[in-house]
Parts: sequence; C-alpha cells; structure tokens
Amino acid sequence: MALGEFELIRRFFTAQAVRHRETVLGIGDDGAVLCPPPDHELVVTVDTLVSGVHFLPTVDPERLGHKALAVNLSDLAAMGAEPRWASLALTLPEADPAWLAAFARGFFRLAERHGVELIGGDTTQGPLAITVQALGWVPRGAALRRSGARPGDRIYLSGPMGCAGLGLKIRLGQVAFDDAEAVLRLEQPEPRVELGVSLRGIASACIDVSDGLAADLGHLLEASAVGAVLEFEQLPLTEGVRRYLAGGDWRLPLVAGDDYELCFTAPAERVLAASGCVPVGHIVAERGLWLRKDGRDIELLPQGYEHFA
Repeated sequence: MALGEFELIRRFFTAQAVRHRETVLGIGDDGAVLCPPPDHELVVTVDTLVSGVHFLPTVDPERLGHKALAVNLSDLAAMGAEPRWASLALTLPEADPAWLAAFARGFFRLAERHGVELIGGDTTQGPLAITVQALGWVPRGAALRRSGARPGDRIYLSGPMGCAGLGLKIRLGQVAFDDAEAVLRLEQPEPRVELGVSLRGIASACIDVSDGLAADLGHLLEASAVGAVLEFEQLPLTEGVRRYLAGGDWRLPLVAGDDYELCFTAPAERVLAASGCVPVGHIVAERGLWLRKDGRDIELLPQGYEHFA
C-alpha cells in the first residue's frame, strides 16, 4: 500500500526524544503553541535546501537530515540563541520509506544533541526540497547581531575555511585527490551552538559563514558601517585545503560556502585563545574589505554564493 502523507508524518516524525514543558501544543494541530520564559526573546530563522542547488541528489539522506537542521542551528548560533524548536516542510518526489527513515535518523540525532523539539511542518509531492524553521531564545537584549563591530576590534573564526568547498569539488570530480574530512564538512556540518551562546556579552558582532567568508564578512561590515583587513596567512585551513591551494587557486577559503563556522568580532582587549577561535584580522574605520597576502594589500569584493546572481 502506498505511504500517505499522514502515515508518513506519524511513522517518521512523531517519535522523538525531546519534549519541552514550554511546548503547549506541538505536532498534530493546525499550529504549534509555545510559551517562552519571561524576560527572554524569541529568535526565528528559516532555510530551504533544494536538490541540485544546495545538495547533490546522490547525497546520503541521513547526512542530509543532519544538514537540513544544522544550517538553521548555525543561524541561531550566530545570534547567540539557545535552540528550542523546529518545524519541517518536505517536498518529496516520492514517499520512499528507506530514504525517509535515514533522513529522520540524521535529523533527530542532531536535534537530540541540541535539545530541539520538532513541533510541526508539512509534506507535499514535487521536486525534492527541504525547509526547516528553527526557533530559539536569548535573555532579553542579549542577542548577537551583525551591526556591532567597531574600529580596533579583532576578527575571529571558529574553524577552518574552504573545507566544504573542497568537499564539493571532490564530489564533482574537479580535483585529483580525495579528502574524507572535506566531504564530511560539506555534507554534515557541525553548527557552533555552544560557542554562539558563550559569545553573549563578548562578541561585538557575529555572523555564520554560509555563502563564503568574503561575502558573509562583507554583510557584517555593511551592517556595522566599518571596514576590515584580513590576514591570509592567519586563516585556519585544513591540510586538504592547503594541498588544494598549492595548485594556485588561493581564493577558495575566501569565496567557498557551506563552512558554517562563526565569524565574529570582539574588542582587542578581550582574550579568546581558550575558545579555540583564531584571530584573522581587524576592523578599520574605512569602509571596504582588504586581504593582506604576501606583503601586499588586495581589495576584496564581497564574493560568495548568491541566488539569482
């Protein structure tokens, strides 16, 4: 018998380990009813992943379930928010039970790690696309923003750049070597949730790197009305990315997307070495973005992935 919409939801998306007392009403009604604690603000984000645009059609569905939630948790991390809930809308070409079981396994494994409760969503038939809305909270007035960077602040990254971009090139057969770490970072990124929460009251501005470092740092600079100088030699890079750069394409860690690391600024007097984050530059008053490489300054355009461009 064909798997119908409501049986699909019941079988794969109602059994979950996380249940919050702040959830007044979850899956099973026309909408969810939530009750955040007093003196907190709700942070809401939504992302859509489309087959052939955001992921390859051949990707492991368990990794895809993880990534569908991870990209939203990364946005919450960039706001310093504690994740709480998510809704999921699936557009599927067919209701394949094996695919759905693997997707749900990846989704709920990450959800359980970060205390995320699935509270609703939708299913429909069509070309494969996945939309997740994630909700979290912060103490009132404590949300991190893109707009707080000031001249003299240091710029930090939470992890390596260009790794997911290398993973995509490997999956597309565009490089002559393999790198399992790069492919894993592309298909199963780790959102920096704990770091984002810990940066409340420390970071002056924050953004997650989803479309490329130059593009996303450019958004932060625009929101803060400042400029920046990046030090190329200080960028955190994996051995695989260094191997790729040896071939001459040094722009990969600046323009490749899907890294989902945090890029943030903090006053120079703050010492953040214990966090594992790497200082990679500083904020300046003059608008623009410059890269210091091999003893010279190169002006960078905010290059990165952009839909419709």
